Amino acid sequence: MSSKVSPPRIANPALFICDIQERFQKAIYQFPSVVTTTLKLLSAAKTLQIPVYITTQNKRALGDTVPEILALAKETNLIINADKSLFSMCTQEVLDKLDENTGPGGEKREVIVVGIESHICLMQTTLDLLERGHKVWVVRDGVSSCNPQEIPTALARMQQAGAVITTSMTIAGLVKETKATTKECLEALIGPVGAQESGGISSDCSKLF
Repeated sequence: MSSKVSPPRIANPALFICDIQERFQKAIYQFPSVVTTTLKLLSAAKTLQIPVYITTQNKRALGDTVPEILALAKETNLIINADKSLFSMCTQEVLDKLDENTGPGGEKREVIVVGIESHICLMQTTLDLLERGHKVWVVRDGVSSCNPQEIPTALARMQQAGAVITTSMTIAGLVKETKATTKECLEALIGPVGAQESGGISSDCSKLF
């Protein structure tokens, strides 16, 4: 007799956005897709009031976070936008803010991670967070590297270390409350609920609730 196992849910989330900077636009594989995914997650974070943490790597040399991400981030619960010299986002400044913004019962954050590069800054960030007892969700369609061959290897290493490798659409799993919030979150991820897409396909997900 088989027993049902409930799928994991993301509780007490935070969104980490790592080094999506202007100077990397031509060097990073599928950089526009990383930006698009990050914007979707920021829109969902705005709706769900998820705290957002942003870093840049040596901003003076490599430029700021791309403007479209910065503009939307300002509408969210942006906890910190920090420049760093380390590869990992887990600088003392960021960790202090993360510790200040735990769950209502002092629970560790479950951190959703996007950005670049998969095999360097993202991996070190993920390993540091796991070491400190946080659960980490790495968004497969929101990470990249200069060399695309590095990406699957980095994802496999992070998964082996204990991270959950997922996609941006699983942000919908965060929604546990009202139909209204669910609808807003889905619209952030897939566009207006009920809108007709090309070929007459409807993205009306309201029938699911």
